[in-house]
Amino acid sequence: MVVLENLDYAIIIGFFAITLIIGLMVAKKSGKSSAEYFLSGRNMPWWLLGISMVATTFSTDTPNLVTDIVRNQGVSGNWVWWAFLITGLLTVFVYAKLWRKSEVTTDIEFYELRYGGKPARFLRGFRAVYLGVIFNVLAMSAVTLAAIKIGQIMLGLSPLETIGYAGLVTVIFSTVGGFKGVVYTDFILFFAAMAGGIGAAWYCVNLPEVGGMSGLLSHAEVIDKINIMPDFNDTATLVTLLIIPLAVQWWSAWYPGAEPGGGGYIAQRMLAAKDENHAIGATFFFNALHYALRPWPWILVALSSLIIYPDIASIHEAFPNIVESKLGDDLAYSAMLTKLPAGLLGLVMASLIAAYMSTISTHLNWGSSYVVNDFYARYIKPEASQKELVNAGRISTVLLMIISSALALILTNAYQLFNIILMFGAGTGLIFILRWFWWRINAWSEISAMFSSGIISILFNFTSLGVVLFGTAEADGILPFWSTYPMIVLLTTIVWLSVTFLTPPETERTLFDFYKRTQPGGPGWQRILAQAQLQGKNLVTNTQKWSVPAGILATLVGCVTIYGALFSTGYWIYGFYTQAGILTVLTLIATVVLVKLWQRIKTRVF
Repeated sequence: MVVLENLDYAIIIGFFAITLIIGLMVAKKSGKSSAEYFLSGRNMPWWLLGISMVATTFSTDTPNLVTDIVRNQGVSGNWVWWAFLITGLLTVFVYAKLWRKSEVTTDIEFYELRYGGKPARFLRGFRAVYLGVIFNVLAMSAVTLAAIKIGQIMLGLSPLETIGYAGLVTVIFSTVGGFKGVVYTDFILFFAAMAGGIGAAWYCVNLPEVGGMSGLLSHAEVIDKINIMPDFNDTATLVTLLIIPLAVQWWSAWYPGAEPGGGGYIAQRMLAAKDENHAIGATFFFNALHYALRPWPWILVALSSLIIYPDIASIHEAFPNIVESKLGDDLAYSAMLTKLPAGLLGLVMASLIAAYMSTISTHLNWGSSYVVNDFYARYIKPEASQKELVNAGRISTVLLMIISSALALILTNAYQLFNIILMFGAGTGLIFILRWFWWRINAWSEISAMFSSGIISILFNFTSLGVVLFGTAEADGILPFWSTYPMIVLLTTIVWLSVTFLTPPETERTLFDFYKRTQPGGPGWQRILAQAQLQGKNLVTNTQKWSVPAGILATLVGCVTIYGALFSTGYWIYGFYTQAGILTVLTLIATVVLVKLWQRIKTRVF
């Protein structure tokens, strides 16, 4: 446990005070209607929404997760989440404008826009509870678990004390301030989190035991962990860390914050944007900051921890009071922070609190929007007044906080949840990409994909099916070997495609209404457009050229831009100046090309 000085306490208390004041200041306006409470009246600018997205994903468990990955698999292990950049940029350049044009309140409401009848109603209600409560609680519990570990190591707090202190302030400003309070505080939380992360990395690398960058990169415990790309001679590692994420995972998996085609709290922010161009700008800004700016401070602390705490036993020796069930490599990040001096320690503690509050507040508001808009108002009390809906949102916010905190008390490792959530969404992602552009996908396609993905994942990971198919001693349940994931994706895809063709399509009226509102375009809707024309109906209101081909090209160029920035930053830090210089030039060229492509994608505003 570290001892905080008066300066540290002043920084932390001041930070708490600012966030509470913001929440209270916007409370009155946020309580006017459910649209204000959950979307802030759809008038948010791109830069504020982009920063809010980054702050939300800047959660307490993320540096712990990255530390766990780096200590066990090296820097290249981060490809397990770096691959989601492709998903993110496809959302930017293809789907952001579609979401904004849909004018739905939540992405779950989309189901009754795209599909019709009882299957659509079931899908909307079930997904509202499934994602807004169950999966949302899992995600929040992982964040709270990280907060518990930080509280134990750095402050000597019990799990209940950590939840009590951090959770109380968060739930207060989330409950009273609504979405506007969340986004406004995210702006402050982002800069606090970045300052703390960079400050911690600088100090940890320059510890006498580490010896600066030269000492870090030459140390025996670190030298085989610094490669950005996996070892191409190690086939199993290459397939697991690079090929599967880039070839399969990015388009096939549903994961909060990286949903193919956009969704969740990312969709919530796109729906809150001023217009389609602001929605595009917000999501691109988010992806640029998320992948190119944030990872390296965490990576440097993780690499430094290999010198100070080379194994779990050394962490336990330094912190003997840690609960046995909470021990793991992810604790190394918090352990390193105990080395920080007064002032910087307070800033870093404030940054970790910021990361926790930002993520939890977003998940609370987002999950509550599902519970209220897509379950309570849709099925329980459709005639509810706006005031009643806001009150229901506030009550559900508190309940989600209580449930997730209780679950966090029994968890041991955030990486467990990362893989479980990834597995249970395997094979569903392609539907989220195609449902905008292929008329034949129906509600039964999504229902079958959702259930088959979960059932097949359970069969592969928790029964003897893995033994039968793969000849292994036991089915790998938490950290799947390379062949398990693609097989789940393949079987799930076969199931939902079969169901799609064995069930009737959506009605003409549903398809006509959806196309007229969102204007997706493309060859996948030509049959529907032809049917409408025969009936004397014109569904096309957008005279601009179909922008999806340019959007896909922009996605590829955007990947070069952001991956180039990410890797060149790493090589500058490593002192590999030739590689860094080449990648920097490539990044600048790609940026110029991307700006030109943007002119072909953005919506004309009249």
